[in-house]
Amino acid sequence: MNRQTKRAMKRQGGETPAPAERKRPAPSPPHRERASAKEFVRDVRGELKKVAWPTKAEVVTSTIVVLVAVIFMTLLIFGLDNAFSRGVLTLFDKG
Repeated sequence: MNRQTKRAMKRQGGETPAPAERKRPAPSPPHRERASAKEFVRDVRGELKKVAWPTKAEVVTSTIVVLVAVIFMTLLIFGLDNAFSRGVLTLFDKG
């Protein structure tokens, strides 16, 4: 809390807050043994069951959108590069 805030609180009739206490660092979590391969695979399968998998139509639609965007950006960058290179070459040829 800065000086201005303290002054504003004093003008409004509020109490001056107590100085902030120093916070203790959070205790580290207890050391756990490593899970066996069997437990790991079981946990992974359990987590994968919770995933909201897209439908085939959603995958196809998303793929088409990405491809169109990539083609558009490629053509845009190619066009700008071509235009700027012609402009620079024109400037140097006239000079």
